Amino acid sequence: MRRLLVTSALPYVNGNIHIGHLVEHVQTNIWVRYQRLRGHAVRYICGADTHGTATMIAARKAGKPESTIIAEQVAKHTADFRDFQIDFDHYGSTDSADNRALVGEFWAALRRGGHVEEREVTQLFDPQVGTFLADRFVKGTCPRCGAVDQYGDSCDKCGATYSPADLKDARSTLSGAKPELRSAAHYFVRLEDFRSFLETWISQGTLEPAIVNWLKGAFLIDGERLRDWDVSRPAPYFGFEIPDAPGHFFYVWLDAPVGYIAATKEWCDAHNEDWRTWWQGDQAEVHHFIGKDIVYFHTLFWPAMLKATGYNLPTRVNIHGMLTVDGEKMSKSKGTFIAARTYLDHLDPAAFRYYIATKLTPAPDDIDLNLTDFTDTVNSHLVGKVVNLASRTARFVPKLAETYPDDGGLFARAAAAADEIAAAYEATDFAKATRLIMGLADRANEYVEAAAPWALKKDPAKAQALQVACTVSLNLFRQLAMYLAPILPDLAAKAGALFGESLHRWDAVATPITGTALAPFEHLMQRIDPIKVQAMIDASRSSEPAPAAPAPAVVSAQVAAASAAEPLSPTIGFEDFAKIDLRAGLITAAEEVKGAKKILKLSVDIGSLGSRTIFAGIKTAYQAESLVGRLIVVVANLAPKTMSFGTSEGMAIAAGPGGNEIFLLAPDSGAQPGMRIH
Repeated sequence: MRRLLVTSALPYVNGNIHIGHLVEHVQTNIWVRYQRLRGHAVRYICGADTHGTATMIAARKAGKPESTIIAEQVAKHTADFRDFQIDFDHYGSTDSADNRALVGEFWAALRRGGHVEEREVTQLFDPQVGTFLADRFVKGTCPRCGAVDQYGDSCDKCGATYSPADLKDARSTLSGAKPELRSAAHYFVRLEDFRSFLETWISQGTLEPAIVNWLKGAFLIDGERLRDWDVSRPAPYFGFEIPDAPGHFFYVWLDAPVGYIAATKEWCDAHNEDWRTWWQGDQAEVHHFIGKDIVYFHTLFWPAMLKATGYNLPTRVNIHGMLTVDGEKMSKSKGTFIAARTYLDHLDPAAFRYYIATKLTPAPDDIDLNLTDFTDTVNSHLVGKVVNLASRTARFVPKLAETYPDDGGLFARAAAAADEIAAAYEATDFAKATRLIMGLADRANEYVEAAAPWALKKDPAKAQALQVACTVSLNLFRQLAMYLAPILPDLAAKAGALFGESLHRWDAVATPITGTALAPFEHLMQRIDPIKVQAMIDASRSSEPAPAAPAPAVVSAQVAAASAAEPLSPTIGFEDFAKIDLRAGLITAAEEVKGAKKILKLSVDIGSLGSRTIFAGIKTAYQAESLVGRLIVVVANLAPKTMSFGTSEGMAIAAGPGGNEIFLLAPDSGAQPGMRIH
């Protein structure tokens, strides 16, 4: 059994969690959940990055102590993570007493090693707030291209890098005041002292080759001295005062990573464990997950600090790229800078977890959340392939067969894929893992289509064949739910409830279950509604007014144009609309109507309401045989209407401009016939 100490980068307390943060925490959580399924001892540690000028200013504006600001934000952050099914063993704070003591230990070791020196630094100073300004607290006009409203270190428009003092028309983002140049003493760690160690350490398999090459080219093999690391800030500053330098405070990039160790200690103290067994000696592995924007700190500064102090070096630093939305940087004006809570208000967190997993590889490549592809992928993979296996079979039989049937080797081949899928999870190649799992789902669905249990159910003489088909289908679904458990823990829990077990061991995929009584089938997952995606974007848009009367996302341009040219139908009251009773219906038979160009005759099972014959004008878009076994939405309380070819006992609901663009509306695949649709 391995002992794994795993961390995500500490989110800064002065801001809300957004989907960019969630990429990293979802990535880490998937890896942690996989390792737990393999039976390893895992401690997942994170916490709030609390110190700095921003927290100090926020507290002043709110008229509260910094400790209150921190507590309020930590409560919000941990609620967001919890609702995205991200579970930490301990979520600490860099403002803790344990962290203060450990930071002092690191500082003393750096001092003893002769790695610290003091010198004057000239910085921009906000005379109104009375504090020196970090780069992110200065904005102005780019000195190279003239772009306005650029931060103090680099230009988003032309990519230029510069000193904040080089900005034209610079202003403080804290007060709007014009900054002044002032000097103050700072303390620096000479990173060059660790060059030989760092050159060796980065090449020992701890990092992806692309990151190693970047570090060598940018910092280590160019013959230039490594940049000294500024680790202090003069007062006023919210943080830990340097013990041997009154009036000076440790900069956040020294005390933040030490927070990993402090949070570990806090967990161990609460559980009667020795925290040193996780950070000293050879009893445990340390795995960091970070974004590529903080590579320099975690692969040069942090290892140097650990080396100087005698703590374990990271076993692996896993680095992901940045998140874009629809191919662009997240934007508040476009509504693509999406807060975690805003996402949760509109969509299922499982959808985000799965889609991000399909994009994550060991390489630090940027990840694009294409909203159209997001919708299509989740609906196709999870609802159309995985959940569909259970929803089309679980309601047909009360229990599984006593012995596992001959399935042509399907279950065995899926079980044999366990090692390859496991290797992909271990390597953080979640994109490969999902590809392999969906390949198994495709083969499972081919079996279900061929077995057609919905057709077998209609013939009592085929009850045994029905149980065989459902036993195979549900065992294949169980395998898929187990393989997806690191990504979709909620789906795995619901699948386990269906079979009366807990899917908590990876080796469960190796053995089919038989003779098991099935629990009543319950909803597993909803399809993503494009209207909800648009509502999320609208709710995230902060500075651009929403259009006065936007057309629904699902209405085609042809329909919109046609409706604009037609007079409005007579107005109805809400009470009239509320009379419509929409129900889920299962198409059990479909056939063409002789002499009709557009009409198909459907037999629809509406649960306790019985079977209905419904004539639907959808022949131009659907072949009759393709509809059998499909769930649709029907108007169940429509008065019967007699036509030349028979009586229609309801209405199938569809949308689209006509022709071959007619789209039958479908409830979530977890619905049962007769379920009311709201």
